[in-house]
Amino acid sequence: MARRTAFFISDRTGLTSESMGEALLDQFEGVNFKRATYPFVDTAEKARAMVQIINAAAQESGLRPLVFTSIINQEIRQIIKNCDGLHLSFFDAFLGTIERELGLRARHSVGRTHGIGDTERYDARMEAVNFSLNHDDGVSGKDLKDADVILMGVSRSGKTPTCLYLALQYGIRAANYPLTPDDLESTELPRMVRPYKNKLFGLTILPERLQAIRQERRPDSNYSNLNTCRREVSDAQAMFRQHGIPFTNTTDKSVEELAVSIMQSCHLKRRF
Repeated sequence: MARRTAFFISDRTGLTSESMGEALLDQFEGVNFKRATYPFVDTAEKARAMVQIINAAAQESGLRPLVFTSIINQEIRQIIKNCDGLHLSFFDAFLGTIERELGLRARHSVGRTHGIGDTERYDARMEAVNFSLNHDDGVSGKDLKDADVILMGVSRSGKTPTCLYLALQYGIRAANYPLTPDDLESTELPRMVRPYKNKLFGLTILPERLQAIRQERRPDSNYSNLNTCRREVSDAQAMFRQHGIPFTNTTDKSVEELAVSIMQSCHLKRRF
């Protein structure tokens, strides 16, 4: 398999260059990409140091690195352009086209996409994160009425990371409730979440995948036994179906895909 170096460089957090660059790299099979992210490259001095790093990688591999940047400052961007890599700037690619379409000149200053910026929006996101943490794994039924969605599923089916992603990315107040063996002895909804049936969304998973995840946590235990996993998953799905609770399989879905699926299925709206 071919091996290439990919740099994600930004004058802010690097999340934009990473996400857009990864979307492009994902289209190419048969290449093993060695990735490196460099955030806060916001001075000429840092840019020149970055060029040295890129050039060293090019010299070592004998191949041009791919350099994805989301740097708004033209001077800094120009310094990076002089590297020995293939420079791919998202601002160069799109900003001029949008300026011409709108008949306006962009402000060409560092944005607030991943900064605090709007304090009200930031506070909404942090409030959602705190809500999810305070209502993780059914630790508290307090204020569940304020939840936007309550995820249900057997242990290790992906509830906690999905809740936190919903909170961070969309400002959604997401709680989660783990279905225990005691809960699954009955097809009735657990008492804690029973009053909030309209907020429930189920997560299921292939038993074989669940067994592999649990085996890492508690090896060779009844908890990670394949038959246990099969029984719990089957009982959970039976509960979802009996009560008309929408659910999705997490086995082959990323947390990003799960979050979007839940947003659409539950008709939730981003808070910021």
